Amino acid sequence: MPVLPYRDLQPTPEAAQVYTQWLEALDEAFTANSGYEARSEIVRSALRTLLYPLMSSPNALALAHLDPRNITLEPEYYGDMDPERYYPRKPLIWLWLQFDASPLGANQWLGERLRQMLGRHIFAHMGERVRIFQHVEFSFGYNLSIGDDCWIHRHVLLDDRGGITIHEGSSISDYANIYSHSHDLQDSKDVTNHRTEIGPRARITYHATVLAGRRIGEDAMLGALGVATRDVPAHTVALGIPAKVKLQK
Repeated sequence: MPVLPYRDLQPTPEAAQVYTQWLEALDEAFTANSGYEARSEIVRSALRTLLYPLMSSPNALALAHLDPRNITLEPEYYGDMDPERYYPRKPLIWLWLQFDASPLGANQWLGERLRQMLGRHIFAHMGERVRIFQHVEFSFGYNLSIGDDCWIHRHVLLDDRGGITIHEGSSISDYANIYSHSHDLQDSKDVTNHRTEIGPRARITYHATVLAGRRIGEDAMLGALGVATRDVPAHTVALGIPAKVKLQK
C-alpha cells in the first residue's frame, strides 16, 4: 500500500493575512480578558462580523443569540459543573460551536487554527500541532488534555466530565465517542466520573466508543464500531461489541 502523506494546503496570501490577523486579535483579547462578561462581549462582536458581515442592522433575535450570556449549553445543567471554571470558557465554546455551524466552518485551514487557539484557552492542556476538524464537541473543556500531534476528526464527542487525556500522537476518527462518566442502572441521576485515557499513539477508529474509565494503551487500536468496555492493552487491535483483542501489533 502506498504511503499518502497529508497535503499542506494554503489559502491565498491575502486571505491568510486576513485570517491570521483575526485569530491574533481574538487570541490577544481572550488573553487580556479572562472573565465571563468581557469574553462574552468579544465573542458577540466576533460572531456579528462572522455571521452578518453585510447586514448593517440585523434583527434583535439574531443579535441576541450571538451573545453567550443569552443561551444555555447542555453542560450548564450538569450538577458537577464547576461555575468558576466553566463560565470563563463558555463564551469561547460558543464561538467554537457557532464558527463550525457557519459557512466558514468547513474551511479547514482557518478552522484548524481557530480551534488550536481556542483550545489553549479552554482545555486543561492543548499540545502542539493538534488538528481538530469540524463539529467536534466536548463537555466542560477544562477536564480535557490533548497531547502533541493528535488528530481529532469530524463529529467526535469528547465527554470530559470525569476527565479525558489524549496522549501524544493519537488519532480519533469520525463519529467516535469517548466518555468519562457513567450512570447507575437504577437511578440515572447517580453519576460516577472516571478519567479515560487514550494512547500515546493510539487509534480510535470510525464510529467506535470508549466507555468511562477505560484506557486504550500505547499504539493500540479500537476497530470501527467497536465498544471498549474494558482496557485495550498496548500494541493490540480490539474489535467488536464488546471489543475484544483480536490481533497483536
